[in-house]
Amino acid sequence: MTETAIIADSIACIPKEQAEDFKIKIVPANIFFNGNVYRDLIDLSSAQAYEFIDRAPQFWKSSAASPEDYAEAYRELSKNAHNILVITISAKLSMFYDSARAAKEIVQKELPSTVIEILDSETAAAAEGLIALAAARAAEEGKAFEEVTTTARKVKERVRFLGLLETIRHVYRTGRIPKLASQIGSLLSLKPILTGGDGVIRFAGAARTKRSGIEKMLNMMREQTGHSEPIHVAIMHADAAEQAHILRERIATEFNCVELFITDFSPIMAYATGRGTLAVAFYKST
Repeated sequence: MTETAIIADSIACIPKEQAEDFKIKIVPANIFFNGNVYRDLIDLSSAQAYEFIDRAPQFWKSSAASPEDYAEAYRELSKNAHNILVITISAKLSMFYDSARAAKEIVQKELPSTVIEILDSETAAAAEGLIALAAARAAEEGKAFEEVTTTARKVKERVRFLGLLETIRHVYRTGRIPKLASQIGSLLSLKPILTGGDGVIRFAGAARTKRSGIEKMLNMMREQTGHSEPIHVAIMHADAAEQAHILRERIATEFNCVELFITDFSPIMAYATGRGTLAVAFYKST
């Protein structure tokens, strides 16, 4: 038996290899397209999902994992772990947190000796993923459950998210801005920069070109981390691998990274941001 098992959702953008190495259980979102149901990252790759969005966005929908999906994960992990820490995308952005809590109620009588704690990351994408990875490392080191959860909460307080969109054209799909406003922004060639805070995603600025947008995003990183502080960084991209690798080289050169990796941006979020999105999640080690 192990002390602690970690659960995250597929929107956390944790690379498959890292999830396997650190034994993080990924509960997938559901993607509905043209009458079929797919489990995110299991039945459908990110690249395939982007193709679906481009082909017929009107037939695309997604939903959080169900309480029974989480209950099944709890039952599976309880066979080898005394405690389970669940980290979810912000409860203000999705129903994953509510499903995880409902599942805890479902299994509490059949798993009386298993401690289940659910942490709302109050963020999204790889910012959530970095919290889960930090917790998984602490668990792998054999730390007590309380120390693992404390580690996750500390990273939650420090982690930041920045995303640069190729276009504002698709953001109306979130329902947060009118379609006409997004179309006007697209005509002006505005490239929005998004940030996360208090559980929601907000506009942090805009740029006329991708290059100037990247400079603005890196400057925001510097303001929040400094030049020499050791930091953990995840770079995300929506079908823009070459640009992500170029960004990785810049970040590796200009920042003191103790962790730096590239991962696919969740297609669940890319539905609103569109292809070409580049994003970073990061936090200072101390």
